Amino acid sequence: MKYLGINGLGRIGKLTLWNQICIGHFDGYVINAGREIGRNLEDFIHFLTTDSTYGELSRFLYGHKGEDCKIEIISMENWEFKIDGNYFKVLTKDRNPKDIKWKENNVEVVVDCTGVFLNPNESADGPKGSVRGHLEAGAKKVVCSAPFKLGSEGMPEDGKMVVYGVNHHEYDSERHNIISGASCTTTGLSHMMKPLLKSENIGDILSVSMSTIHAATNNQEVLDALPKTGAKDLRRNRSIFNNIIITSTGAAKALKIVLPELKEVPFVADSIRVPTNTVSLISLNVAFDGDVSAEEINDVYREFAGKDKEHMLIFSEVQNVSSDLRGKKASVIIEGVETASEVIDVKCGMVTHAKIMGWYDNEFGNYVNSLCKIINHIETQL
Repeated sequence: MKYLGINGLGRIGKLTLWNQICIGHFDGYVINAGREIGRNLEDFIHFLTTDSTYGELSRFLYGHKGEDCKIEIISMENWEFKIDGNYFKVLTKDRNPKDIKWKENNVEVVVDCTGVFLNPNESADGPKGSVRGHLEAGAKKVVCSAPFKLGSEGMPEDGKMVVYGVNHHEYDSERHNIISGASCTTTGLSHMMKPLLKSENIGDILSVSMSTIHAATNNQEVLDALPKTGAKDLRRNRSIFNNIIITSTGAAKALKIVLPELKEVPFVADSIRVPTNTVSLISLNVAFDGDVSAEEINDVYREFAGKDKEHMLIFSEVQNVSSDLRGKKASVIIEGVETASEVIDVKCGMVTHAKIMGWYDNEFGNYVNSLCKIINHIETQL
């Protein structure tokens, strides 16, 4: 029996479960909550099967056919149940990864969705816990649902940051035990940049800048709140309901790990949070060496989209708004009608400044879809 372990059940952990139920790659799921939830197991099941963004699990799985999920409680005491034949067990005791009972529950692959344990260089026996603790607890591979925080030590020998469809083929099952699935924005951005880097029909990239107009996330405040001790970004404590909030993103830094061809290219990035629940937009500005038309850029994306059998990149020639793309299974959807370019004659020659827009459902469609492909790719190589 193949069981997937999930540590933390926030937005990504929950939707990872939903997507894996759709795919059917695993026989069951062991979820570590690290604490008791609500009054009993039934409260947990209610949380798991409903969602304010994507609707009920039954409608997510079966559309509007009117079918309901069949829920079978195996043990209220041991927090075991089934949904449509899929086995689930919830662990409520341990928060430190090294103490989680993965081995006892036959879990070989764990996805850590807490967003807490992101330094792969920390030892497993650290007092506050470490991502390496999952390996000590019996897992063979652990996938983080966020970019690593590497610090000055850099990437460890057994670590790897990947985006599915961009560099996941570089994963080495004999070498890599701790894997990062990067972030939603890095996933979308890398799929926007890869075609431009690989194309022989447009000039070299001189510089890049991007802004992500990003939906709200759970690390923002519903209403204004007092900043934590030492907080530097005071805007993150302001109500996401009522504001457009300027903040930062590590997407450019993570991108240069995923696509090392960009290491020497000047690249700046920022993020603007807006009060929507999902679907974000990358506004990408690229300076090319030479004369490059908007149609030539679109042709590059058309060609890549046509060859992409898994539809990680989609080229759209219609006018979209964000809600049109909720749940869309793609890393990025290029809004082709908005691609624009202008050629400038500078001292060193002709330079083209281009604007490219890319949508991504930052929760399920873009990130969870990519993350689950990474997880399943890793499991098949055990």
